[in-house]
Amino acid sequence: MLLNASDSTLLIVDMQSRLMPVIHDGDSVLARAGTLARAARLLDVPVVATEHHGKMLGPTVEPLSASVQATFQKMHFSSVREPGFEAWLPPARKTVLVAGCEAHICVLQTVLGLVGLGLRAVLVADAAGSRRGSDHHAALRRARAHGAEIVTSEMAIFEWMDTCEHPRFREVLRLVK
Repeated sequence: MLLNASDSTLLIVDMQSRLMPVIHDGDSVLARAGTLARAARLLDVPVVATEHHGKMLGPTVEPLSASVQATFQKMHFSSVREPGFEAWLPPARKTVLVAGCEAHICVLQTVLGLVGLGLRAVLVADAAGSRRGSDHHAALRRARAHGAEIVTSEMAIFEWMDTCEHPRFREVLRLVK
Protein backbone atom coordinates (compact mmCIF):
# COMPACT_ATOMS: atom_id res chain seq x y z
CA MET A 1 0.00 0.00 0.00
CA LEU A 2 2.17 2.81 -1.32
CA LEU A 3 1.65 6.48 -0.57
CA ASN A 4 -0.01 8.54 -3.27
CA ALA A 5 0.73 12.27 -3.57
CA SER A 6 -2.79 13.08 -4.80
CA ASP A 7 -4.30 11.59 -1.62
CA SER A 8 -1.73 12.90 0.89
CA THR A 9 -1.39 15.85 3.24
CA LEU A 10 1.77 16.60 5.21
CA LEU A 11 1.02 17.79 8.75
CA ILE A 12 3.90 19.38 10.65
CA VAL A 13 3.07 19.30 14.37
CA ASP A 14 4.50 21.94 16.70
CA MET A 15 7.98 22.45 15.28
CA GLN A 16 8.24 25.75 17.11
CA SER A 17 11.09 28.08 18.00
CA ARG A 18 11.13 27.48 21.77
CA LEU A 19 10.67 23.71 21.48
CA MET A 20 13.16 22.70 18.78
CA PRO A 21 16.34 23.56 20.76
CA VAL A 22 15.54 20.88 23.37
CA ILE A 23 14.69 18.09 20.89
CA HIS A 24 17.16 15.19 20.78
CA ASP A 25 19.02 15.40 17.46
CA GLY A 26 16.80 18.39 16.66
CA ASP A 27 18.93 19.64 13.75
CA SER A 28 18.53 16.31 11.97
CA VAL A 29 14.78 16.14 12.69
CA LEU A 30 14.36 19.67 11.34
CA ALA A 31 16.45 18.91 8.25
CA ARG A 32 14.41 15.80 7.42
CA ALA A 33 11.11 17.65 7.98
CA GLY A 34 12.35 20.52 5.82
CA THR A 35 13.35 18.22 2.97
CA LEU A 36 10.02 16.42 3.19
CA ALA A 37 8.06 19.68 3.18
CA ARG A 38 9.96 21.10 0.19
CA ALA A 39 9.46 17.84 -1.73
CA ALA A 40 5.77 17.83 -0.81
CA ARG A 41 5.35 21.31 -2.25
CA LEU A 42 7.09 20.27 -5.49
CA LEU A 43 4.79 17.25 -5.73
CA ASP A 44 1.56 19.18 -4.99
CA VAL A 45 1.06 17.67 -1.54
CA PRO A 46 -0.45 20.26 0.83
CA VAL A 47 1.82 21.18 3.74
CA VAL A 48 0.05 22.37 6.88
CA ALA A 49 1.24 22.92 10.43
CA THR A 50 0.00 23.22 13.97
CA GLU A 51 1.37 25.49 16.66
CA HIS A 52 0.76 24.52 20.27
CA HIS A 53 0.22 27.47 22.63
CA GLY A 54 1.99 29.82 20.23
CA LYS A 55 2.44 32.59 22.81
CA MET A 56 4.57 30.25 24.92
CA LEU A 57 6.34 28.11 22.32
CA GLY A 58 6.71 30.63 19.50
CA PRO A 59 6.11 30.27 15.77
CA THR A 60 6.98 27.42 13.42
CA VAL A 61 10.74 27.52 12.88
CA GLU A 62 12.49 28.86 9.82
CA PRO A 63 13.13 27.67 7.17
CA LEU A 64 10.32 25.13 7.64
CA SER A 65 7.66 27.83 7.89
CA ALA A 66 8.39 28.89 4.29
CA SER A 67 6.90 25.59 3.05
CA VAL A 68 3.80 25.71 5.27
CA GLN A 69 0.63 26.75 3.47
CA ALA A 70 -1.63 27.07 6.52
CA THR A 71 -1.15 27.02 10.30
CA PHE A 72 -3.65 25.87 12.93
CA GLN A 73 -3.38 27.19 16.49
CA LYS A 74 -4.14 24.70 19.25
CA MET A 75 -4.09 24.15 22.98
CA HIS A 76 -4.94 20.43 23.09
CA PHE A 77 -2.03 18.03 22.77
CA SER A 78 -3.98 16.12 20.12
CA SER A 79 -4.71 18.37 17.16
CA VAL A 80 -7.79 16.26 16.46
CA ARG A 81 -9.35 17.28 19.79
CA GLU A 82 -9.17 20.97 18.87
CA PRO A 83 -12.51 22.32 17.58
CA GLY A 84 -12.43 22.87 13.83
CA PHE A 85 -9.28 20.86 13.14
CA GLU A 86 -10.88 18.12 11.04
CA ALA A 87 -12.69 20.68 8.85
CA TRP A 88 -9.43 22.66 8.52
CA LEU A 89 -7.53 19.76 6.97
CA PRO A 90 -7.34 19.85 3.15
CA PRO A 91 -10.49 18.15 1.85
CA ALA A 92 -10.69 14.88 -0.11
CA ARG A 93 -7.30 13.62 1.09
CA LYS A 94 -7.46 10.50 3.23
CA THR A 95 -3.76 10.05 4.02
CA VAL A 96 -2.09 12.33 6.57
CA LEU A 97 1.66 12.11 7.03
CA VAL A 98 2.64 13.50 10.41
CA ALA A 99 6.01 14.94 11.36
CA GLY A 100 6.90 17.16 14.30
CA CYS A 101 7.42 17.37 18.03
CA GLU A 102 7.17 15.93 20.50
CA ALA A 103 6.79 12.46 19.05
CA HIS A 104 5.45 10.92 22.25
CA ILE A 105 3.00 13.72 23.09
CA CYS A 106 1.42 15.93 20.43
CA VAL A 107 2.54 13.88 17.43
CA LEU A 108 1.41 10.57 18.91
CA GLN A 109 -1.91 11.90 20.22
CA THR A 110 -2.62 13.52 16.83
CA VAL A 111 -1.76 10.30 14.98
CA LEU A 112 -4.04 8.27 17.27
CA GLY A 113 -6.81 10.82 16.72
CA LEU A 114 -6.42 10.63 12.94
CA VAL A 115 -6.68 6.84 13.11
CA GLY A 116 -9.84 7.31 15.19
CA LEU A 117 -11.29 9.53 12.44
CA GLY A 118 -10.77 6.73 9.92
CA LEU A 119 -7.93 8.47 8.10
CA ARG A 120 -4.71 6.77 7.04
CA ALA A 121 -2.21 8.09 9.58
CA VAL A 122 1.46 7.85 8.67
CA LEU A 123 4.11 8.89 11.19
CA VAL A 124 7.34 10.06 9.56
CA ALA A 125 9.92 8.68 12.00
CA ASP A 126 13.00 10.68 10.99
CA ALA A 127 11.03 13.94 10.83
CA ALA A 128 9.61 13.57 14.34
CA GLY A 129 11.47 14.12 17.58
CA SER A 130 11.31 14.12 21.35
CA ARG A 131 13.58 15.40 24.09
CA ARG A 132 14.64 11.81 24.82
CA GLY A 133 15.31 9.06 22.31
CA SER A 134 13.47 6.52 24.45
CA ASP A 135 10.26 8.57 24.22
CA HIS A 136 10.61 8.78 20.43
CA HIS A 137 10.99 5.00 20.14
CA ALA A 138 8.02 4.37 22.45
CA ALA A 139 5.87 6.72 20.36
CA LEU A 140 6.71 4.82 17.16
CA ARG A 141 5.86 1.48 18.78
CA ARG A 142 2.56 2.72 20.18
CA ALA A 143 1.51 4.44 16.95
CA ARG A 144 2.18 1.25 14.97
CA ALA A 145 0.30 -0.87 17.52
CA HIS A 146 -2.78 1.32 17.05
CA GLY A 147 -2.88 1.21 13.25
CA ALA A 148 -0.55 3.99 12.10
CA GLU A 149 2.10 3.36 9.50
CA ILE A 150 5.72 4.30 10.17
CA VAL A 151 7.85 5.61 7.30
CA THR A 152 10.95 7.72 6.74
CA SER A 153 10.98 10.96 4.82
CA GLU A 154 12.70 9.40 1.80
CA MET A 155 10.23 6.50 1.74
CA ALA A 156 7.41 9.04 1.49
CA ILE A 157 9.11 11.20 -1.13
CA PHE A 158 9.94 8.35 -3.49
CA GLU A 159 6.51 6.75 -3.08
CA TRP A 160 4.89 10.10 -3.92
CA MET A 161 6.95 10.29 -7.13
CA ASP A 162 6.32 6.64 -8.09
CA THR A 163 8.80 6.69 -10.98
CA CYS A 164 12.10 8.23 -12.08
CA GLU A 165 10.11 9.54 -15.03
CA HIS A 166 8.14 11.89 -12.77
CA PRO A 167 8.42 15.41 -14.23
CA ARG A 168 9.84 16.74 -10.94
CA PHE A 169 12.22 13.83 -10.30
CA ARG A 170 15.46 15.78 -10.80
CA GLU A 171 14.29 18.69 -8.63
CA VAL A 172 13.24 16.36 -5.83
CA LEU A 173 16.40 14.28 -6.13
CA ARG A 174 18.48 17.41 -5.53
CA LEU A 175 16.64 17.87 -2.21
CA VAL A 176 17.51 14.41 -0.89
CA LYS A 177 21.15 14.26 -2.05
